[in-house]
Amino acid sequence: MRRLAQAPNLAIATLWAHALREDGVAASIQREFLGAAVGQLPPDQCLPEIWVEDEAQFERAQGLLHALQNRPQRRWHCSCGELVEGGFEQCWQCGAMMP
Repeated sequence: MRRLAQAPNLAIATLWAHALREDGVAASIQREFLGAAVGQLPPDQCLPEIWVEDEAQFERAQGLLHALQNRPQRRWHCSCGELVEGGFEQCWQCGAMMP
């Protein structure tokens, strides 16, 4: 096993690990429950970590994680007139997909 990244919180760690698993990378979350020890241990030692179980998948996992962390940001106007910003491909006003 090899450490891929440290996540800012458990929710993000779970999303990253799930996305990696969906793409076929065997990944696990370590330090899942160490947040309860913040204050008694250094805070940076209590953050959850993503670990890749197979060394052969590590480079692929790095690329996938980079893509997850650097999603394209868009700015488009929907046909209903709503301005949609960020990584969204669907209008939150009317539900239409990005043209």
